[in-house]
Amino acid sequence: MASPGGPELDLGLEIRTRSVEQTLIPLVTQISTLVGHRECGRSSDHMQQGLQRVGQAVALAVDRFVTIGEAIAEENPELQPEMTLACREAHVSGETIGRFAESGHGFDDGSVEGCGATSLDRGLLVRASRLLLSAVTRVLLLADRVVVKHVVSSRHKVLSSLALLESVDSFQEFVQVFSQFGNEMVEFAHLTGDRQNDLKDEKERAKMATARAVVEKCTMMLLTASKTCLRHPDCESAQQNRDTVFSRMRQAMDQVTEVVVDARINGEVDAYSCCIYMAINSFKDGLQVPPCPDTLRRALQIITERVEDFTDSPYTSHERRERILQLVALARQELQLLLTLPQQRNSANWAPEVRKKMDVALASSSQCMEEIMKELLITATEQTSELLATHGENGLLRRLKESAIDGDLEACSQISSRLLELRDQLVETCQLLRHVAGTEPLDITCAHAGNTFRVMGPQITSAAQTLASHPSSKIACENLEVFCEAWEAQLVDMHLLLKEIKDLSHGRKGDKRKYQSLPHSAKHKCSPKSEKPVNLDVEEQVKLSKLSLELRLLMADVHGEMERLGNPESVILQLVENISNMAYSMYLFTRGQGLLKTIQELFHQAEMLAEEGFHLSTALQGLSMQEVGGVEEWVGLSAQTEHLPNACQRLQLAARIPAQGKVATFAKVESTIQETKYTMLLLLHIIPLCCNAVRKGSQQNQPNENPSQRQGPARGPAGIASNGPSSKVGSAGTLQLGEACGMRMLQQKLLSLNMSEEK
Repeated sequence: MASPGGPELDLGLEIRTRSVEQTLIPLVTQISTLVGHRECGRSSDHMQQGLQRVGQAVALAVDRFVTIGEAIAEENPELQPEMTLACREAHVSGETIGRFAESGHGFDDGSVEGCGATSLDRGLLVRASRLLLSAVTRVLLLADRVVVKHVVSSRHKVLSSLALLESVDSFQEFVQVFSQFGNEMVEFAHLTGDRQNDLKDEKERAKMATARAVVEKCTMMLLTASKTCLRHPDCESAQQNRDTVFSRMRQAMDQVTEVVVDARINGEVDAYSCCIYMAINSFKDGLQVPPCPDTLRRALQIITERVEDFTDSPYTSHERRERILQLVALARQELQLLLTLPQQRNSANWAPEVRKKMDVALASSSQCMEEIMKELLITATEQTSELLATHGENGLLRRLKESAIDGDLEACSQISSRLLELRDQLVETCQLLRHVAGTEPLDITCAHAGNTFRVMGPQITSAAQTLASHPSSKIACENLEVFCEAWEAQLVDMHLLLKEIKDLSHGRKGDKRKYQSLPHSAKHKCSPKSEKPVNLDVEEQVKLSKLSLELRLLMADVHGEMERLGNPESVILQLVENISNMAYSMYLFTRGQGLLKTIQELFHQAEMLAEEGFHLSTALQGLSMQEVGGVEEWVGLSAQTEHLPNACQRLQLAARIPAQGKVATFAKVESTIQETKYTMLLLLHIIPLCCNAVRKGSQQNQPNENPSQRQGPARGPAGIASNGPSSKVGSAGTLQLGEACGMRMLQQKLLSLNMSEEK
């Protein structure tokens, strides 16, 4: 870390978190101001006074900083020797800089007589600055190790409780152990959520997010699977189901630890280089003058091998398959031509004719790679969209649950076989998306989705088999319901993942995650105060979590309707997308994620969403006025559009109404999310009407055309979890604030179980 004209920070210390980096920035800026001012011309008195104030501020900040570091050392004896040494060095360096600032030495550059002394003073100042930055950085990294220690310690507690849960043999003992497990999971959720937000590397954040998502989803499964196993101890499928949940949780927690302690895994980079988008990037890197033959051949070989995932897929159309094969063959020809050109370098006609051929060959090879990537992206996204649309209603799961409740083992087995076929297709689709993901974080998320479908398919069939063997068991029925909800939630996540990949391919970026500041000692008032979290009771947690989940499911439906409209240049479509993005950021806030960090920012975002809704209403009214008089669909669209301004006005009112106190503030948040959800519901009805109206309008000039018409909004996977008790807290997304609330709900639900019913 360095600033122009200031001291460089090259300490060989890896800074992995944003909080450490952000803490260092003000100090680096102030020190750079001291030692980086111009060396020519006499400084004015005003500048001298300003530099002295900066130096004094640095010394004072270092004193406060050292006090906090010493307090952390007292609380963590294992770090005390290193922390004490680093604090002492920081203190000495800070005092040196303070003396320079107080005396004014090293700042007056205009005196020729004092040139030697000034150079000496400046050298001492620079060395003191280097020592200060080094010491402060070491203190921050040692404090960061305290955070890591807390996460690892919390993991050990959870694993110990897991071992106890796995060994219990009675409901009463299970309730007691699970209560302790729930408390430890709440702590683990907060610590890992803060750490995830704080990590600098996007790849590490993605790994942490996927691991925490597994932990969150498996927690509810662990509850019902363990209860089922206790209720039916002789059922092999119930035992297998429970063992799989325990295994997944342990693997996910091991992955969390690997990210937190920065455990490097051998071959990790090679694991991701198998994806086509990385091979194409490597190929483009080899396109230089002169080209790098080994890099180009190796990259093209990987592309040729991995393209078989697309061409061998039975779900790839014949036209797409032929187009992909043609492009790969063309890329091979272009590379062969490109590699023959440098051999003519020593010939008389190398320049400028051969150089011109070289430039053309380089451009052609690069363009060919772009075409391959574009074709693969279209193939993967089309297959995924069609698969999600076909199975969005989850009729297969409904039939499976019905057959299991009826105790029909034969029908249950047949439907389970079809579910496993769907599982294989989803896993294959996730692999295709990995090839075109475009970034390592999305690559990791695609791999996580594929692994989730791969494991959960057999888990659902096992849960169904258990229920079919014991059709009167309420616990077995609840267990199957939980596993089906997790499958449905993963389908919703698949929708959002597909949207992210498409947005990235069009140059649009999603929300960045916030980060947390370093922990500080509570013993000293000089440490910065963090915002106190609002403690919601169980009823409030249920309301907010259910509302936010319903909002997310509606967004998935709206996105599906937007894809059917096509025409990404449409003004109406762009307005709808803006509204959807704002609603998504509000959803992320309820999960403790995204760019919105305070409740006031949430309310401001709601007002902006309402303003965008007014713009959309105006655009729709103008469109209706242009087309009315011959197309009946415009009448229905106009009627729906009239409701949009009222909805936006109610949303603005909900966001602007004053509220004081916890109860009133929560009611305002609940009302704002509710009105946002209603606005998204209106969009879900408006978009297909707009689509049908445009098609009917264009049909007037093309009477022979027979376009397919939708009778209403097609329900995607969002249609499965918006009603009733099936919408459980934390059924989708990463394990952050919302999931922590879900853990508390889990405890309350467990402690309130009526065990007599099962006995």
